[in-house]
Amino acid sequence: MPKEKYRLQALLTIKARMKKKAEMALARALKELKEAKEELEKLKKEKEEIIERWKEARAEMKRDERAGIVVKKSNVHVNFMRKLKEDEETKQEEIEDQEQVVEDCETAVAAARREYIDAAKELQVMEKHKELWEKKVKAELTRREQKEMDELGGAIHQLRKWRGEKSLTEV
Repeated sequence: MPKEKYRLQALLTIKARMKKKAEMALARALKELKEAKEELEKLKKEKEEIIERWKEARAEMKRDERAGIVVKKSNVHVNFMRKLKEDEETKQEEIEDQEQVVEDCETAVAAARREYIDAAKELQVMEKHKELWEKKVKAELTRREQKEMDELGGAIHQLRKWRGEKSLTEV
């Protein structure tokens, strides 16, 4: 008798592929989240550097004022400080945009994680079904073999009885 094939093997293979695909999507989403967070930290660091330069420029301008430096140089300081403030505001906008990107990435990670969990559960259900099917097939095969053995034993017993041979238990 040829060995029975699991009829849902194609579906099991599809579920395994879906799980692998969901796993890769989750890994990609986690990588994107990590990169977005790194970019956010970089932008925050750049903003801090701009603030430090602004503070240094302000301190330098105060030193120059105390020393009595000409108005022209004072205007240069004011313009430089104004530009630094504009840079700080621009950087703050970039930070806010990047925070939104991080938020979007976190949402994507949550969705990918949910998809992965669902795919893993579906695969697990299919594997359990196959396992139960294999047990059922094995039990059916054992039952058939037992029936054939019983029939064979009965036939041998009948044959010995006709020949007048005694069974092992009667000896």
